[in-house]
Amino acid sequence: MAMKAPTRSGTTIVTLTMNPALDITTDTDRVIPTDKMRCGLPRYDPGGGGINVARIAHVLGASAAAIFPAGGHAGDKVTDLVADSGVPVHRITVARSTRESFTVDEHRTGQQYRFVLPGPPLTDAEQTECLDKLSAAAGSADFVVASGSLPPGVPTDFYQQVARVCGEAGARLILDTSGAGLRHITSGVFLLKPSVRELRECVERGLVSESEQLAAAHELVDRGCAQVVVVSLGSRGALVATPSGSQRYSPVTVPSGSGVGAGDAMTAGITVGLSRGWQLDKAVRLGIAAGAAMLLTPGTAPCTRADVERFFEMVADPIDIDAPGRNDGERRPVDQRLSAQAGTLQ
Repeated sequence: MAMKAPTRSGTTIVTLTMNPALDITTDTDRVIPTDKMRCGLPRYDPGGGGINVARIAHVLGASAAAIFPAGGHAGDKVTDLVADSGVPVHRITVARSTRESFTVDEHRTGQQYRFVLPGPPLTDAEQTECLDKLSAAAGSADFVVASGSLPPGVPTDFYQQVARVCGEAGARLILDTSGAGLRHITSGVFLLKPSVRELRECVERGLVSESEQLAAAHELVDRGCAQVVVVSLGSRGALVATPSGSQRYSPVTVPSGSGVGAGDAMTAGITVGLSRGWQLDKAVRLGIAAGAAMLLTPGTAPCTRADVERFFEMVADPIDIDAPGRNDGERRPVDQRLSAQAGTLQ
């Protein structure tokens, strides 16, 4: 049975980006030390996980708004770019300047070089204002997507505080983060979407094989950290773990391109699918299609709806697989039923 259509009024999807960036993308013939490298015209995009998710969700026709702290000229540019994309902005103005990220595509080899600067430290008052704005917006949202790293000065349990706010507001939290922010999640997340690297760092194990990756994902589900864990495998597709089973999703083959923002696009596609009332497997397929479509775009420019819809038709149905290390009887297929009111797997 498909998830019931959301019934709450207001913005369907609200995103939170605690460490936004002004993404600058350019190209040069060859990257070498010491010598000056003449680059092409730069492209400027608003960056940061939640911002990317909101822009792609908007492209896919969803109602989405973006909450983020921003400061200085770079913060003003990010704010303007997000607003120009048609996404409503809830900005928290902060004292320090928003960070910049720099990506260089090398023509001679086809390789890509990414330089990511640290974000500005946020004061306690600025962090509190972020949570207050989230609380106000989440009250009328079906889904909150918190995505990206945490900037300096923000406690490692900040996303657990976000989970509490979402629970109080009745919104389902989809979390895509890494490092300490992921390790300190203990409860309250509806869907968690780590990459294999992020999952490996979270459980502090190698996770070389698929069975090890699924076991780690189910470990997070069994501990109550999240109801659903979607492990992004990049060019190899995805794995899904729920309390009732496991699934493997095949990738879509596309020409190689910039991988910047592909994970955020996947998160956006999954969230949009769920917001439409789709079953979990169909929503994950939309996420895979969106991630693939992102490979066709320059920098962190959002993918097109036409590309996503075209790739969606190419994504195969998932394969139910055994959940390693679980002692709950015979294998069961993943239960796709979701409750729109409680946000739980049934």
